[in-house]
Amino acid sequence: MERVEIRTDTIRLSQFLKLANVVGSGIEAKFLILDGEVEVNEQCETRRGRKLRSGDQVRVGDELFLVVVSAE
Repeated sequence: MERVEIRTDTIRLSQFLKLANVVGSGIEAKFLILDGEVEVNEQCETRRGRKLRSGDQVRVGDELFLVVVSAE
């Protein structure tokens, strides 16, 4: 599981996928999410605007990411 730090309390799923370098653009994130290829906390998620918080887990294929709020 890879930890991905965010600087705010929440982040949109599409923004998180870009931050984690899963996709290179928002449009790539959009289609990946709409195609049902993203899970949040073991549930398929099709909403790009889903708010993620510290402790949420995001899975794309075999990759698993943990959302962590930066201490800074």
